[in-house]
Amino acid sequence: MVEETKEVASGILNNLEAVKSIAAALTISVGAIAPAIAIGKLASKAMESIGRNPEAASKVQTAMILAIAFTEAIAIYALVIALIIKFV
Repeated sequence: MVEETKEVASGILNNLEAVKSIAAALTISVGAIAPAIAIGKLASKAMESIGRNPEAASKVQTAMILAIAFTEAIAIYALVIALIIKFV
């Protein structure tokens, strides 16, 4: 009876590790894809607006770089969450 309980507990722990790995993988994949799409759209719209109004290029570029930095921070947060899920 005790050996069966140990085997069941071992099986649950193995499943828990698998679930943690899958959750971490999903977290980092979504956390990397979404900011990548957002940065692409940001750059696209910034280039479009600079093309329409070249005099505003410096203002648009400053705002674009700031927005890209904030978007990239979201990807870093996703990485931190994935590492917490994986190792805690």
